[in-house]
Amino acid sequence: MRKGTKRKAAQASRKDETASTSTEAVTAIEEQQQQQNKEAAKIGRPTKRSKVSKPPEPEPEFFDEQRELEDLWKQVFPVGTEWELLDLLSKYKWNFSNLEDAFEEGGVLHGKKVYLFSCTESGGKSGVILIPTVVAVVSPFPPSDKIGVKSVQREKEEILDMKRMKMDWVPYIPLGKRGSSVERLKSQIFILSCVQRRAGLKQLDEYRVKDFEYCLPYFYHPFKEDETEQSTIVNIMYHTEPKLVVCEFDWELDELEEFTDDLIKAEELSEDQKDAFKEFVKAKVREEKRANREAREKRKNARESMSEEEKAAFESIKFYKFYPLNTPSTPDSECLKTAFINRYYGKAHQVL
Repeated sequence: MRKGTKRKAAQASRKDETASTSTEAVTAIEEQQQQQNKEAAKIGRPTKRSKVSKPPEPEPEFFDEQRELEDLWKQVFPVGTEWELLDLLSKYKWNFSNLEDAFEEGGVLHGKKVYLFSCTESGGKSGVILIPTVVAVVSPFPPSDKIGVKSVQREKEEILDMKRMKMDWVPYIPLGKRGSSVERLKSQIFILSCVQRRAGLKQLDEYRVKDFEYCLPYFYHPFKEDETEQSTIVNIMYHTEPKLVVCEFDWELDELEEFTDDLIKAEELSEDQKDAFKEFVKAKVREEKRANREAREKRKNARESMSEEEKAAFESIKFYKFYPLNTPSTPDSECLKTAFINRYYGKAHQVL
């Protein structure tokens, strides 16, 4: 074979080897890249996680649903309660759900125009426990715009305008409707409210402050005599030295001579004041009898001047007295229950 032919064959053989080597290198690189890609895929692939136990969910909290009339009894001013004792009313969580239920369908106050006022009664074996009561007056009109002021220490009873005592009947707005205007609500529930603030009492004299504590909700019924018109008792406050004589004289049951002698024996009255005291009592008796006659005459004239509609309206008026329900955390009010409201309203038609 010629030298040229051998050289060409050798070159061709080297080219084939170089090409083969290059192909193997490329193949190796590709395999290496594929292996890296597989490993990268393994790294990027989410591994199968073991179950992680969830922390226990907290127990759901349950809150008492807010009731529409839940604070109704608290909004009513407790007439005649001493200012320094008002805080005692919040000492217990009184339950007046019976009052709320009375406005539900089937209740005695459902769908009716109602005027509410509150008073307090004393109870408890030890210490002073004030138990709130609420009186509901079912009436087509406000039962009165007057308030009575009377105490043993006062010689005369006073009938004052409510506004003078900063009191008035105002619409009650249920909790869920506090954002609504009063006019739109057309409320059928009215409560006796007082805008006198305790902080402002310091600016009043003691006599004026006591007026609030001796207040009684006033009601005038033209068809019924109140207990004062039927009473034969006169309150006596006789100013003498060294002390004031305070007592009650019943002109039907007491004999004046004997009554006076008993006061002298008890050293409530001196002997030299006997005749003057007797004349004072006689004058008071005459004054009380005259007042009773005038009251009966006034009542008679009021009846005669009323229309049949007004008479029917007065006859339809009903009083309901509510006591708080007994609970394990509040004092027992069951033993205190009485239908008597006060000297003007008399007795409730129903006690709940």
